[in-house]
Amino acid sequence: MNRFLLSATLVQRSALRHTPAGLPALDLSLKHESTVSEDGQPRKVSMEMRAVAIGAVTQSLAALGLGQGGSFAGFITGTRNGRGLLFHITSVDADSEAPAVPTEAAD
Repeated sequence: MNRFLLSATLVQRSALRHTPAGLPALDLSLKHESTVSEDGQPRKVSMEMRAVAIGAVTQSLAALGLGQGGSFAGFITGTRNGRGLLFHITSVDADSEAPAVPTEAAD
């Protein structure tokens, strides 16, 4: 089974595009940081991953602010050039807390 779950932060999002079949698509970069246990020892993990979303899930991802976190689910494929992996996002649950947006001081 090819099922991938990742808690991450949205760090980059391209402009909405459409596939040759006319489906909406978004190219994204996600960043994950955590501490996991490996052989009983804590290990810090930090990575960025390229991702793509196609279809209805693009609406949720377009509404997600840069720097906002969430739980992303989907599957992994190889890239077209064979030099890496690509996370295909099929669902997202955004964190309830949006990043702080700076406001201008009132005069």
